[in-house]
Amino acid sequence: MTALSSIDLDQLAALIGIDEISEDLFIEIKEALGPDGKGQLPESFFPTYSAMANTRGGVVVLGFRQLSSGEFVLIGIERPDRVISQLWSSLNNRQKVNVNILNELFVDHIDVHGKNIIKISIPSAKRTQKPVYVGTNPLTGTYRRDFDGDYLCDVETVKRMLAEQVEDSRDNHILEGFSEDDLNRDTLKAYRAAFRTVKPTHPWNNLEDKEFLRSIGGYKSDRQTGKEGLTVAGLLMFGNLRSILDAVPNYLLDYQEQDALSGDLRWIDRITTDGSWSGNLYDFYNLAIQRLSRDLRVPFRLEGTTRIDDTPIKEAIREAFTNTLIHADYSVSVPIQIIKRQDMFRFRNPGTMRIPIADAIRGGLSDCRNRSLQMMFDLVGYGERAGSGLPKIFQRWSEQLWRRPELYEKSSPDQIILILRMISLLPKEVEQELEDRFGVQFSELSYIQKLALATVAIEGSVNHPRLREMSDMHPHDLSKELKELVMGRFLSSLGSGRATVYTFFEPKGQQLGQRTLEDSRESTLTAVPVIGSESTPSSESLVPSSESLTPSSEHLVPSSESWENQSLIDQKLRGRKKVPSNEMKELILIACAQSFLTIREIGKILNRSHHSLRAPLSNLIEEGLIDLEYPESLNHPHQRYRTKMIDAP
Repeated sequence: MTALSSIDLDQLAALIGIDEISEDLFIEIKEALGPDGKGQLPESFFPTYSAMANTRGGVVVLGFRQLSSGEFVLIGIERPDRVISQLWSSLNNRQKVNVNILNELFVDHIDVHGKNIIKISIPSAKRTQKPVYVGTNPLTGTYRRDFDGDYLCDVETVKRMLAEQVEDSRDNHILEGFSEDDLNRDTLKAYRAAFRTVKPTHPWNNLEDKEFLRSIGGYKSDRQTGKEGLTVAGLLMFGNLRSILDAVPNYLLDYQEQDALSGDLRWIDRITTDGSWSGNLYDFYNLAIQRLSRDLRVPFRLEGTTRIDDTPIKEAIREAFTNTLIHADYSVSVPIQIIKRQDMFRFRNPGTMRIPIADAIRGGLSDCRNRSLQMMFDLVGYGERAGSGLPKIFQRWSEQLWRRPELYEKSSPDQIILILRMISLLPKEVEQELEDRFGVQFSELSYIQKLALATVAIEGSVNHPRLREMSDMHPHDLSKELKELVMGRFLSSLGSGRATVYTFFEPKGQQLGQRTLEDSRESTLTAVPVIGSESTPSSESLVPSSESLTPSSEHLVPSSESWENQSLIDQKLRGRKKVPSNEMKELILIACAQSFLTIREIGKILNRSHHSLRAPLSNLIEEGLIDLEYPESLNHPHQRYRTKMIDAP
């Protein structure tokens, strides 16, 4: 049994291709010894296989043991070939699992320090493959992944998976016992007027209501049985509330406007299915969209001399709202909820994503749950049908230099949440500084170029890896964007390849990389860490010019303070495996004194596992001694930390 140091664990994680040797939503670590200690596929693998396949996929690593302390030790597998053989025979045994979604590319045998481990990558199953279950009964063998555990699904969840598997569209069923009398005539009349405005010469304008409904998917005839009647989509879109609830008992709509800036999250304006209006989707959309787009602080545009009040941001909000309604699973007991605040929009709909989130954001693929509703909204100009809705939303937000939209799923019960924050990636002071420095040229740059310049202004420099953390752009395209900034004399570069460091261009050849260490120190804002002071303002409230910012730890020419701090840390830690908590807090403050660092970077400076730093770092944050780069979200995926600073006297 081999215990590994924190550095070894990080290196091993990189070798395996995972973030760290620990368990979470996407990673499960197991032993695989068997009775003879030489190797056997653990029985607990199969619930994990089912759970990950039914959720968002993940990785199972075999060959580690978890200690009572929570740490993992490498034990290896003497007979990895036997374990892999058992894996394939079990996955292809329909008494064991109902479907095999793996192939040889998903299984890796890795030799580490002379010990064998096995990495099994489990993709998210396709909608037509779910539920993936253990044994022969989906109702008793279907699992899903939640945080770091595998949980047996309840019967209703399994039934929804089975329905999703066989039904491309969930809203085109004929509702027996319902008729045109269940529709709200005023709603249908308003929809037809909107249709006529968008498509004035369309032949459907001349049809009677019943035939018009049939044409748009609201009424249907079954050629095999001869039955005909309203569809689920027709009733949801145009029905009266009582009739809708008779057919869809979990149906609930909720729009809230909240005054979050005052600290009071109670609603100040609300639309819900309370019986005071028709209650159908079309009327809900028209009532809420006016409120959603009201008071948006996005400038109008001109076409010639005509003012155009519609803006790309309003278009994105319409798209998000429409997506919420057409992708909802109306059988789930979660209300559709739209929340508007001055600084954000939040859209929630019941159900799960039908395609992976990454594919949905990338665009080009579409698997709408309610295709008749999608068509109805599209016909009056309220949506997109080409899989371009989400990419358009993400693009519009990036054009405003607002924080990247958040899209994620939650379970128990199933729901999809989209959060659009109107919080700038560029503090106003930084944006003003960049406009003063570069003039009108700054406004003509691309989003990613503005982001690169803002990073230099805030952090002192930028490099290729740092920019990759903040965008989804392909690495090759990022390199081109940075090259254009250098050619345009916005930035100077030092180094080569993706290790190049970029700083602001200096006209007289005085780039930071060409200065002496003394020159660099003289142009740097002198700062001292604050220990024990609660009244000292955060350094994020100070927006010095780019020439007076403390250089990032990624600079090739670090300040003398950086060298002195590292020397002090090395001196305090020399020969010591354990450090008292109070002393570790002091060391963290020293490590973070010069620039924002991730918890992993702090761990490397202190030669400690980043897991061991979570508690002292959390204490420092509570004591007000550490600034967060993303203060609005403690668990931000790119969170970095810096000691609170004040100007030297």
